[in-house]
Parts: sequence; C-alpha cells; structure tokens
Amino acid sequence: MLRPPVSPLVSPLVSPLVSIVTPCFNAARFIEETIESVLGQDYPAVEYVVMDGGSDDGTLDILKRYEGRLRWCSERDKGQADAVNRGFELTRGEVFAFLNADDIYLPGAVTRAVEEFTRNPEAAVIYSDAWHVDESGRRLARYPVEPFEPHRLARRCIICQPAAFIRRDAFAACGGLDAGLRFAMDYDLWIRLAQGKYELLKIDAELAHLRLHPDAKTVGQTAAAMRETIELLKRHYGYAPFNWVYGYVHHRLSGQALAASRPRRSVASAGSALAVGLGYNWRHPIRFYRDVRASAREGIAWASQP
Repeated sequence: MLRPPVSPLVSPLVSPLVSIVTPCFNAARFIEETIESVLGQDYPAVEYVVMDGGSDDGTLDILKRYEGRLRWCSERDKGQADAVNRGFELTRGEVFAFLNADDIYLPGAVTRAVEEFTRNPEAAVIYSDAWHVDESGRRLARYPVEPFEPHRLARRCIICQPAAFIRRDAFAACGGLDAGLRFAMDYDLWIRLAQGKYELLKIDAELAHLRLHPDAKTVGQTAAAMRETIELLKRHYGYAPFNWVYGYVHHRLSGQALAASRPRRSVASAGSALAVGLGYNWRHPIRFYRDVRASAREGIAWASQP
C-alpha cells in the first residue's frame, strides 16, 4: 500500500491547530498532572479532549474543575483504542496526538513537534526520546527509542507513544487505532504507517514521560501485553522474534517485571522459549535458528512494552 500525499501545514506564519486526546478510566491519581502538562504548553493553538470511560473514582470531579479549558465526555467505551478513535472524530487539528491519563508532556513539547513538522513537510510522524518515570515522577530509565528504519519495527517498538505526534491525514488514512487491541495499539499503528510508506522521523529532543506504576496495563498485565504483541508481529510479518518470545516466557516463569528492564538470562527460560518459538515459527525453522544464535551472541535485543 502506497501512502497518499501528506498535506503540508498551512503556513509557518500560522499556528496550525494541534488536537490532543486523553483516554482515561478511573485515573484520579494521575490525570490532573497529565492535564496540567497539556494545558501548560506554550503553544497557542491546542485543542484538548478527555474521553472518560465511565470513571467512579473522582476522575469526573477533576475534569469538572477544568471545564472551559478542555472538553470531556464520560460514557462507556470499548477500551483505550476506541476512546482515542472517538476522540479523534471530535477534533479537527492538523496535528494529532493521544496522551494517556498517567503520562505527561514536557514543557515546549507541542511547539517543538509543530516546528519539526514545518521543517519536514514529508514527515507523517514526529517522535522523540522519552523517559520512564515512577509514580512520583522520578526518572527510572530511558525508553529505548531508535531512529526510524522500517525493518526495526519487526523486532522492537522503537517509538514511545506519548512522545509522538501524527499528521491528521495520515492517522485518518490508515484507519486510526485498531480497537480490537488492548495493549499494542500504538505499535500496530507505527507498523501500519511504515507499511503505508509514510515517513516517521525521530528528532533530537525529549518531549514526554511515560509513567510506570502497578495499575498500568503493561505492568499489571505484562504477560497478556507481550502475548498480544507477539501475535501482532506474527500477523504483520509472519514471524515471532525470539527476543519477544524469550521475554514472554521468562516473565511467565520468573515473574520479572520487564516494562523498563531487560529479561535476565536463564537456561530454563531459554529452553522453554525455544519450544514456544518453534511453535510460532514452525514454517521458518532456519530463520528461527539464526535468530536464536544471534540473540545468544548479542544478548536479548529488548524493547519496552508499547
């Protein structure tokens, strides 16, 4: 599939509208900091919509305090991806982003993203470096962001979602997020944009923090998130990389948290991963054998959950 042409921003002299959607459900612990990180941006044309899934923990009380500064609605949805897609339909900005209710933008993030779109009219996505932070906002580790090359996505999610901004026409042309996915919807979006021949551009900046805490889906439901990612890669590329299979098996056997760390080496995990990986890749035994050898030689090339 070849991409349709990307529309340039209207003019460097005009501030194009940037639409930001936050999906949330029972997010009272963190959402106020997320909101403040959006409303505190120095960019003059931000449209902000919060899509709440029917919270009953005090989230709505917080949203009501911001009426007039953002739009929000609260109704049951089909999950995070569905909420983002419905929020997108309520917006009109030339640049679009979605920011989860526990993540935050760093100061100047929106301005920098628009400046880079203006400098790079062919780019459909602008993304940057980012940090994992803990519940208090303390930096833990860098997200393993990498310069964009399409083949890298077959093994790692090299783009940190909260640090990514997307041209509206590109998001719409690829059909938005896959509402059937619970965890890897952003990884799937990057893959589909890459397969559509869109340009995704990494810039030298830090635009966002990605928060890790026990209630985060990819922390509390790591095994399910990794299994969905493996199946996603198998669907897109016809192959399940050994690094993801090993991480999944190792987490199941050891319980090691993997959101911001590499899985430890383990003979038991390696043996089980060989069996599971061959099950996924029985049509590609030679490729899988080479993949295992390369992983053993170089170490598990790990990337955090999307």
